[in-house]
Amino acid sequence: MNIHAVVLAAGKGTRMNSSLYKVMHPLCGKPMIEHVVDALVPLALRNLVVIVGHGAEAVKEQLGNRVQYALQKEQLGTAHALWMSSGILGKQEGVTIVLNGDTPLVQSETLQELLDCHQAKQAAATVLTAVVDNPTGYGRIIRDENGAVRKIVEEKDATLGQKKVNEISTGIFCFDNRKLFATLPHVSNENAQGEYYLPDVLALLQEQGELVAASVAADAEEGAGVNDRVQLAYMEQLMRKRINERHMRRGVTMVDPNATYIDSAVTIGRDTVLYPGTVLLGQTRIGEGCQIGPHAQVKDMNIEDYTRVPPFSAFDGNRHTDRALAYAGAATSGQSYEQK
Repeated sequence: MNIHAVVLAAGKGTRMNSSLYKVMHPLCGKPMIEHVVDALVPLALRNLVVIVGHGAEAVKEQLGNRVQYALQKEQLGTAHALWMSSGILGKQEGVTIVLNGDTPLVQSETLQELLDCHQAKQAAATVLTAVVDNPTGYGRIIRDENGAVRKIVEEKDATLGQKKVNEISTGIFCFDNRKLFATLPHVSNENAQGEYYLPDVLALLQEQGELVAASVAADAEEGAGVNDRVQLAYMEQLMRKRINERHMRRGVTMVDPNATYIDSAVTIGRDTVLYPGTVLLGQTRIGEGCQIGPHAQVKDMNIEDYTRVPPFSAFDGNRHTDRALAYAGAATSGQSYEQK
Protein backbone atom coordinates (compact mmCIF):
# COMPACT_ATOMS: atom_id res chain seq x y z
CA MET A 1 0.00 0.00 0.00
CA ASN A 2 1.23 3.47 -0.88
CA ILE A 3 1.63 5.87 2.04
CA HIS A 4 1.79 9.61 1.44
CA ALA A 5 2.10 12.54 3.83
CA VAL A 6 1.35 16.25 3.68
CA VAL A 7 2.82 18.72 6.16
CA LEU A 8 0.86 21.98 6.41
CA ALA A 9 3.42 24.73 6.91
CA ALA A 10 2.14 27.80 5.06
CA GLY A 11 1.08 29.95 8.02
CA LYS A 12 3.13 33.03 8.80
CA GLY A 13 2.71 32.70 12.55
CA THR A 14 2.00 36.32 13.44
CA ARG A 15 1.76 35.55 17.16
CA MET A 16 5.45 34.60 17.16
CA ASN A 17 6.11 38.33 16.56
CA SER A 18 9.13 37.46 14.48
CA SER A 19 10.65 38.01 11.05
CA LEU A 20 11.48 34.28 11.06
CA TYR A 21 8.94 31.95 9.41
CA LYS A 22 7.09 30.12 12.20
CA VAL A 23 8.07 26.55 11.40
CA MET A 24 11.71 27.62 11.08
CA HIS A 25 12.00 28.54 14.77
CA PRO A 26 14.58 26.18 16.30
CA LEU A 27 13.82 23.60 18.95
CA CYS A 28 16.67 21.63 20.52
CA GLY A 29 19.02 22.37 17.67
CA LYS A 30 16.87 22.24 14.54
CA PRO A 31 13.76 23.94 13.13
CA MET A 32 10.32 22.67 14.12
CA ILE A 33 9.55 21.62 10.55
CA GLU A 34 12.57 19.34 10.49
CA HIS A 35 11.43 17.50 13.61
CA VAL A 36 8.10 16.81 11.87
CA VAL A 37 9.75 15.61 8.66
CA ASP A 38 12.14 13.39 10.63
CA ALA A 39 9.17 11.72 12.34
CA LEU A 40 7.64 10.90 8.94
CA VAL A 41 10.73 9.50 7.23
CA PRO A 42 10.66 6.04 8.93
CA LEU A 43 7.18 5.39 7.51
CA ALA A 44 8.62 4.62 4.05
CA LEU A 45 6.52 7.23 2.27
CA ARG A 46 5.92 7.27 -1.46
CA ASN A 47 5.33 11.04 -1.41
CA LEU A 48 6.10 13.64 1.25
CA VAL A 49 4.68 17.07 0.41
CA VAL A 50 5.25 20.25 2.42
CA ILE A 51 2.75 23.07 1.86
CA VAL A 52 4.62 26.38 2.04
CA GLY A 53 3.54 29.99 1.93
CA HIS A 54 5.23 32.86 3.75
CA GLY A 55 8.94 32.19 4.01
CA ALA A 56 8.87 29.36 1.47
CA GLU A 57 12.50 29.86 0.46
CA ALA A 58 13.75 29.37 4.01
CA VAL A 59 11.93 26.05 4.30
CA LYS A 60 13.19 24.89 0.90
CA GLU A 61 16.74 25.77 1.84
CA GLN A 62 16.42 23.81 5.08
CA LEU A 63 14.74 20.67 3.72
CA GLY A 64 16.17 20.65 0.21
CA ASN A 65 15.10 17.81 -2.05
CA ARG A 66 14.07 15.50 0.78
CA VAL A 67 10.46 16.57 0.20
CA GLN A 68 8.19 17.92 -2.52
CA TYR A 69 6.64 21.37 -2.24
CA ALA A 70 3.28 22.96 -2.98
CA LEU A 71 2.57 26.67 -2.57
CA GLN A 72 -0.45 28.16 -0.81
CA LYS A 73 -0.43 31.81 -1.89
CA GLU A 74 -3.46 32.79 0.20
CA GLN A 75 -4.05 31.40 3.68
CA LEU A 76 -7.69 30.34 3.37
CA GLY A 77 -7.68 27.46 5.83
CA THR A 78 -6.32 23.96 6.28
CA ALA A 79 -8.57 22.30 3.68
CA HIS A 80 -7.52 24.90 1.12
CA ALA A 81 -3.85 24.32 2.05
CA LEU A 82 -4.20 20.58 1.55
CA TRP A 83 -5.89 21.12 -1.82
CA MET A 84 -2.68 22.79 -3.00
CA SER A 85 -1.11 19.31 -3.06
CA SER A 86 -3.74 17.95 -5.46
CA GLY A 87 -1.39 18.32 -8.41
CA ILE A 88 0.94 15.81 -6.76
CA LEU A 89 -1.43 13.55 -4.83
CA GLY A 90 -4.87 14.06 -6.36
CA LYS A 91 -4.82 10.86 -8.45
CA GLN A 92 -2.73 8.68 -6.16
CA GLU A 93 -3.91 5.43 -4.57
CA GLY A 94 -3.22 4.66 -0.93
CA VAL A 95 -3.49 6.58 2.33
CA THR A 96 -2.34 10.07 3.25
CA ILE A 97 -1.23 11.37 6.64
CA VAL A 98 -1.86 15.07 7.17
CA LEU A 99 -0.23 17.04 9.99
CA ASN A 100 0.94 20.51 10.85
CA GLY A 101 4.51 21.75 10.62
CA ASP A 102 4.40 23.25 14.13
CA THR A 103 3.93 19.95 16.00
CA PRO A 104 7.58 19.04 16.73
CA LEU A 105 6.84 16.51 19.48
CA VAL A 106 5.02 14.02 17.24
CA GLN A 107 6.81 10.66 17.06
CA SER A 108 7.09 8.04 14.33
CA GLU A 109 5.61 5.36 16.60
CA THR A 110 2.44 7.39 17.13
CA LEU A 111 2.03 8.01 13.41
CA GLN A 112 2.47 4.29 12.76
CA GLU A 113 -0.23 3.52 15.33
CA LEU A 114 -2.53 5.97 13.54
CA LEU A 115 -1.87 4.19 10.24
CA ASP A 116 -2.44 0.77 11.80
CA CYS A 117 -5.75 1.90 13.32
CA HIS A 118 -6.87 3.40 10.01
CA GLN A 119 -6.12 0.21 8.11
CA ALA A 120 -7.52 -2.15 10.75
CA LYS A 121 -10.86 -0.33 10.76
CA GLN A 122 -10.86 0.17 6.97
CA ALA A 123 -11.87 3.76 7.58
CA ALA A 124 -12.15 6.58 5.07
CA ALA A 125 -10.58 8.89 7.64
CA THR A 126 -8.97 8.49 11.05
CA VAL A 127 -8.20 11.34 13.41
CA LEU A 128 -5.52 11.27 16.08
CA THR A 129 -7.16 12.52 19.27
CA ALA A 130 -5.94 13.28 22.79
CA VAL A 131 -7.61 13.68 26.16
CA VAL A 132 -6.42 16.83 27.93
CA ASP A 133 -7.24 18.70 31.11
CA ASN A 134 -7.53 22.05 29.35
CA PRO A 135 -8.94 21.77 25.81
CA THR A 136 -9.08 25.54 25.21
CA GLY A 137 -8.03 26.44 21.69
CA TYR A 138 -8.42 22.98 20.20
CA GLY A 139 -11.12 21.42 18.04
CA ARG A 140 -13.40 19.18 20.12
CA ILE A 141 -14.17 15.57 19.21
CA ILE A 142 -17.94 15.10 19.22
CA ARG A 143 -18.98 11.46 19.41
CA ASP A 144 -22.42 9.87 18.99
CA GLU A 145 -24.19 7.67 21.52
CA ASN A 146 -22.23 4.63 20.28
CA GLY A 147 -18.88 6.35 20.77
CA ALA A 148 -18.20 6.84 17.07
CA VAL A 149 -16.71 10.13 15.90
CA ARG A 150 -19.48 12.35 14.54
CA LYS A 151 -17.61 15.60 13.92
CA ILE A 152 -14.89 17.97 15.04
CA VAL A 153 -16.00 21.41 16.19
CA GLU A 154 -13.48 24.24 16.20
CA GLU A 155 -13.18 26.33 19.37
CA LYS A 156 -14.68 29.47 17.80
CA ASP A 157 -17.68 27.53 16.49
CA ALA A 158 -18.30 25.39 19.59
CA THR A 159 -21.31 25.73 21.87
CA LEU A 160 -20.82 26.04 25.64
CA GLY A 161 -21.59 22.35 26.01
CA GLN A 162 -19.15 21.33 23.30
CA LYS A 163 -16.41 23.44 24.87
CA LYS A 164 -16.60 21.22 27.96
CA VAL A 165 -15.50 18.19 25.94
CA ASN A 166 -11.89 17.34 26.83
CA GLU A 167 -11.14 15.03 23.92
CA ILE A 168 -9.49 17.15 21.28
CA SER A 169 -8.26 16.79 17.74
CA THR A 170 -4.50 16.94 17.41
CA GLY A 171 -4.91 18.13 13.81
CA ILE A 172 -3.24 14.91 12.63
CA PHE A 173 -5.29 12.76 10.25
CA CYS A 174 -5.07 9.72 8.03
CA PHE A 175 -7.26 9.54 4.90
CA ASP A 176 -8.06 7.26 2.05
CA ASN A 177 -6.33 9.44 -0.53
CA ARG A 178 -8.86 9.06 -3.34
CA LYS A 179 -11.81 9.84 -1.07
CA LEU A 180 -9.95 12.78 0.47
CA PHE A 181 -9.35 14.59 -2.81
CA ALA A 182 -12.84 13.77 -4.07
CA THR A 183 -14.31 15.42 -0.96
CA LEU A 184 -12.07 18.49 -0.49
CA PRO A 185 -13.79 20.60 -3.21
CA HIS A 186 -17.08 20.29 -1.31
CA VAL A 187 -15.79 21.85 1.93
CA SER A 188 -17.59 25.11 2.77
CA ASN A 189 -16.20 28.24 4.42
CA GLU A 190 -19.45 29.09 6.23
CA ASN A 191 -17.99 29.46 9.70
CA ALA A 192 -16.81 32.15 12.11
CA GLN A 193 -13.44 32.52 10.39
CA GLY A 194 -14.61 32.23 6.80
CA GLU A 195 -12.02 29.51 6.23
CA TYR A 196 -12.05 26.06 4.68
CA TYR A 197 -11.49 23.68 7.57
CA LEU A 198 -9.93 20.27 6.96
CA PRO A 199 -11.95 18.63 9.79
CA ASP A 200 -15.12 19.37 7.81
CA VAL A 201 -14.02 16.61 5.42
CA LEU A 202 -14.90 14.10 8.15
CA ALA A 203 -18.54 15.19 8.32
CA LEU A 204 -18.82 15.14 4.53
CA LEU A 205 -17.41 11.62 4.41
CA GLN A 206 -19.92 10.49 7.03
CA GLU A 207 -22.76 11.96 5.00
CA GLN A 208 -21.59 9.67 2.21
CA GLY A 209 -21.85 6.69 4.57
CA GLU A 210 -18.09 6.41 5.09
CA LEU A 211 -16.49 5.36 8.38
CA VAL A 212 -14.55 7.93 10.39
CA ALA A 213 -12.37 6.40 13.12
CA ALA A 214 -10.25 7.77 15.95
CA SER A 215 -6.90 6.76 17.40
CA VAL A 216 -6.21 8.15 20.87
CA ALA A 217 -2.61 9.27 21.42
CA ALA A 218 -0.93 7.94 24.56
CA ASP A 219 0.90 11.26 24.98
CA ALA A 220 -1.40 14.24 24.52
CA GLU A 221 1.55 16.58 24.01
CA GLU A 222 2.52 15.01 20.70
CA GLY A 223 -0.16 16.85 18.79
CA ALA A 224 0.37 20.18 20.52
CA GLY A 225 1.22 23.08 18.23
CA VAL A 226 3.34 26.18 18.69
CA ASN A 227 1.68 29.56 18.24
CA ASP A 228 3.86 31.91 20.30
CA ARG A 229 7.15 32.12 22.17
CA VAL A 230 5.62 30.88 25.41
CA GLN A 231 4.49 27.66 23.74
CA LEU A 232 7.86 27.37 21.98
CA ALA A 233 9.67 27.49 25.32
CA TYR A 234 7.28 24.91 26.77
CA MET A 235 7.85 22.58 23.81
CA GLU A 236 11.60 22.96 24.19
CA GLN A 237 11.30 21.96 27.83
CA LEU A 238 9.29 18.84 26.94
CA MET A 239 11.60 17.82 24.13
CA ARG A 240 14.71 18.38 26.25
CA LYS A 241 13.25 16.11 28.92
CA ARG A 242 12.58 13.45 26.27
CA ILE A 243 16.14 13.74 24.91
CA ASN A 244 17.73 13.56 28.36
CA GLU A 245 15.68 10.53 29.38
CA ARG A 246 16.64 8.73 26.18
CA HIS A 247 20.35 9.24 26.89
CA MET A 248 20.04 8.19 30.51
CA ARG A 249 18.28 4.96 29.53
CA ARG A 250 21.20 4.28 27.19
CA GLY A 251 23.73 4.50 30.01
CA VAL A 252 24.57 8.19 30.40
CA THR A 253 24.68 9.69 33.90
CA MET A 254 23.29 13.18 34.42
CA VAL A 255 23.92 14.64 37.86
CA ASP A 256 21.09 17.14 37.33
CA PRO A 257 18.97 16.50 34.20
CA ASN A 258 17.12 19.77 34.72
CA ALA A 259 20.40 21.66 34.29
CA THR A 260 21.64 19.66 31.29
CA TYR A 261 20.94 20.86 27.74
CA ILE A 262 21.40 18.51 24.78
CA ASP A 263 20.46 19.12 21.14
CA SER A 264 18.52 16.43 19.32
CA ALA A 265 21.37 15.31 17.02
CA VAL A 266 23.97 14.81 19.79
CA THR A 267 25.24 11.27 20.48
CA ILE A 268 26.74 10.18 23.80
CA GLY A 269 28.50 6.95 24.75
CA ARG A 270 27.58 4.97 27.84
CA ASP A 271 29.19 5.59 31.24
CA THR A 272 29.75 9.24 30.38
CA VAL A 273 28.92 11.64 33.22
CA LEU A 274 27.39 15.03 32.52
CA TYR A 275 27.66 17.50 35.37
CA PRO A 276 25.22 20.39 35.93
CA GLY A 277 25.41 23.20 33.41
CA THR A 278 26.56 20.95 30.56
CA VAL A 279 25.43 22.20 27.13
CA LEU A 280 25.95 19.93 24.11
CA LEU A 281 25.02 21.50 20.78
CA GLY A 282 24.81 20.74 17.07
CA GLN A 283 26.39 17.54 15.74
CA THR A 284 28.49 16.87 18.84
CA ARG A 285 29.56 13.29 19.46
CA ILE A 286 30.66 12.30 22.98
CA GLY A 287 32.45 8.98 23.44
CA GLU A 288 32.20 6.48 26.29
CA GLY A 289 33.39 7.10 29.83
CA CYS A 290 33.80 10.85 29.47
CA GLN A 291 33.32 13.50 32.15
CA ILE A 292 31.82 16.78 30.98
CA GLY A 293 31.67 19.93 33.07
CA PRO A 294 30.22 21.25 35.23
CA HIS A 295 29.30 24.34 33.17
CA ALA A 296 30.95 23.18 29.96
CA GLN A 297 29.66 23.89 26.44
CA VAL A 298 30.61 21.76 23.44
CA LYS A 299 29.38 22.43 19.90
CA ASP A 300 30.00 20.35 16.78
CA MET A 301 32.92 18.47 18.32
CA ASN A 302 34.01 14.84 18.34
CA ILE A 303 35.01 13.97 21.91
CA GLU A 304 37.01 10.73 22.17
CA ASP A 305 36.38 8.03 24.77
CA TYR A 306 37.52 8.69 28.35
CA THR A 307 38.09 12.39 27.85
CA ARG A 308 37.49 14.93 30.57
CA VAL A 309 36.12 18.29 29.45
CA PRO A 310 36.96 20.68 32.31
CA PRO A 311 34.56 22.94 34.20
CA PHE A 312 33.72 26.39 32.82
CA SER A 313 35.05 25.61 29.34
CA ALA A 314 33.67 26.11 25.83
CA PHE A 315 34.65 24.36 22.61
CA ASP A 316 33.26 25.02 19.15
CA GLY A 317 34.32 22.72 16.31
CA ASN A 318 33.45 25.38 13.76
CA ARG A 319 35.99 27.78 15.24
CA HIS A 320 38.67 25.37 16.44
CA THR A 321 38.76 22.70 13.74
CA ASP A 322 42.44 22.04 14.39
CA ARG A 323 41.78 20.99 17.97
CA ALA A 324 40.82 17.47 18.92
CA LEU A 325 39.87 16.17 22.33
CA ALA A 326 41.57 12.83 22.06
CA TYR A 327 43.04 11.97 25.44
CA ALA A 328 42.24 8.30 25.87
CA GLY A 329 42.33 7.39 29.52
CA ALA A 330 41.99 11.00 30.62
CA ALA A 331 39.11 10.28 32.95
CA THR A 332 40.98 7.55 34.76
CA SER A 333 44.37 9.24 34.82
CA GLY A 334 43.03 12.60 35.94
CA GLN A 335 44.13 14.34 32.75
CA SER A 336 41.83 16.75 31.01
CA TYR A 337 41.69 18.87 27.89
CA GLU A 338 42.30 22.44 28.95
CA GLN A 339 41.16 25.22 26.69
CA LYS A 340 44.01 27.41 25.46
